[in-house]
Amino acid sequence: MKLTAFLSAAVTVLSLSAAQAGPTLDRIKSSKSISLGYREASIPFSYLGADQKPIGFSLDLCKSLVKRLEADLGEKITVNLVPVNSSNRIPLIQNGTIDIECGGTSSSKKRLEQVMFSVSTFASQPAWLTMAASGLKSAADMKGKTVVVTQGSNAVGIAQGISQKEGLGLNIVQAKDHAESFLMLTSGRAAAFMEDDILLAGLKAQSRDPETLVFLSDPYPKTFYGLMFSKDDPEFKKTVDQVLAGLMASGDFTTTYDKWFVSPIPPKNMNLNFPMNEALKQRVAAPSDLVDY
Repeated sequence: MKLTAFLSAAVTVLSLSAAQAGPTLDRIKSSKSISLGYREASIPFSYLGADQKPIGFSLDLCKSLVKRLEADLGEKITVNLVPVNSSNRIPLIQNGTIDIECGGTSSSKKRLEQVMFSVSTFASQPAWLTMAASGLKSAADMKGKTVVVTQGSNAVGIAQGISQKEGLGLNIVQAKDHAESFLMLTSGRAAAFMEDDILLAGLKAQSRDPETLVFLSDPYPKTFYGLMFSKDDPEFKKTVDQVLAGLMASGDFTTTYDKWFVSPIPPKNMNLNFPMNEALKQRVAAPSDLVDY
């Protein structure tokens, strides 16, 4: 869908005072507050800065959403920041603990059976990260080895599928979060860590010695990230998508992207050097939430 068509389809702004605003908007109107889920180690989407306060690309996007909601409501909204991880982020949305996850979560047809996603905010692809000293060049070199994935991540199923399809017989261990997965890799307890390339790039850049870590060469299909919220709330989705489409149309989305992906970021002022890829440029030009698998 072209951006002009997308925006024209969303010209009717859903006010928080509407009679049937939907459960999330009604809850925000009633409580004058919103609960944002954040990740503690999903660099640069959502993570803890030097002062242990959450920062990141997705949180900046959610700040724009809060501004829009405050304009609709006509008064300030209290923002509650709630830490989430790969395992509990979907249940916490489903039970109403958080209104929206401002993290680094990829959409998929399976996840769309449980939750809803905004138009895409990032395009990534799964990858393997390993130690340079390991001598590994591709997944084929890991036959019979122990590898790590983060519990609740799409990488769990992807790694299992690769192991079965390529006959690798991988011993796939699931860590509780990305920080623990990364520690298992760097401490030698796992030969490789599978996750989306940008999340691995963030962990690599923030590590003590980034040059000791390398990506394997295997190419895998693209995945698309979005802000995640309740499945049964299409009116809230309209509002979120309209905010994001507006940022994309104005150029503010690209400015925010450049701030976090191609500029020095805290706490170590490392530059991820991760320019916007063509897949995301297409989604910025024509906002969409479509996924292939």
